[in-house]
Amino acid sequence: MNLLDGKEVSTKIKEDIKRETAELTEKLGRKPHLVAILVGNDGGSETYVASKMRNCEQVGFDSTNLRYDVDITEEELLNKIKEINADESIDGLIVQLPLPKHIDPDKVTEAIDYRKDVDGFHPINLGRMQRNLPCFIPATPYGIMLMLEHYGIDTAGKKAVIVGRSNIVGSPMSILLARNSNPGNCTVTLTHSRTKDLKDEVLQGDIVVAAIGKKNFVTADMVKEGAIVIDVGINRESSTETKSGFKLYGDVDFENVSPKSSWITPVPGGVGLMTIIGLLKNTLEAAKGTVYPKA
Repeated sequence: MNLLDGKEVSTKIKEDIKRETAELTEKLGRKPHLVAILVGNDGGSETYVASKMRNCEQVGFDSTNLRYDVDITEEELLNKIKEINADESIDGLIVQLPLPKHIDPDKVTEAIDYRKDVDGFHPINLGRMQRNLPCFIPATPYGIMLMLEHYGIDTAGKKAVIVGRSNIVGSPMSILLARNSNPGNCTVTLTHSRTKDLKDEVLQGDIVVAAIGKKNFVTADMVKEGAIVIDVGINRESSTETKSGFKLYGDVDFENVSPKSSWITPVPGGVGLMTIIGLLKNTLEAAKGTVYPKA
């Protein structure tokens, strides 16, 4: 078993981003700027946003965290997004999910200028990705592809089985792995909670991507010998064993699946770190104007 080590890969890529950022900052006369909007006091969201802001600082970006009470109206939030869209000093905007129930996440996503949509969730970016046109790729699938590339894993001709069909991970991951690219050129099966004989489907996977949001969902009897296993799950549970008061678990039963795997990501220390790398790379490209040229 070999570890797909998110810490190792992210450290290397962040060095490259930092170097590019210094050159771009000198050219533009300002740093790339990412704004994150956080609504409410969800503990997981606060942790994720704080990590994103910290990583921005490490690579030389400016970052702004805008926090709003849970009772902010949808109209107020949409007006703020409109204001950020018009601010030429801001390159990227993310709105941390989940949002309170009275705010429609689809309305919020579509309100973000697709040229600043560095999370890659806007329908224009998703549509352009499907057509293999320049776009901002959703950060988690982008990070996974960068990890596979870093380790030189040959994916061509392999059968990839994805567990979970979300627009954030599962669906875009299926598109990226099927592309005529490297990594890519897989035969892809996209499974979900209603898939018949799910265990048998997953057992066929040379590559298994688990993104279903359920602790230890993928067990050893679902994974064939030598499979490459990518665990996207981040499931938080209260714990007295850690300083933070919670413990993270993946969607894969790491202890029992890892001995059967040729490569596997840990949780934490795997895909989560690469998601931030995807976000940073998208923000850098937004500042450079390489995906969508600046006026």
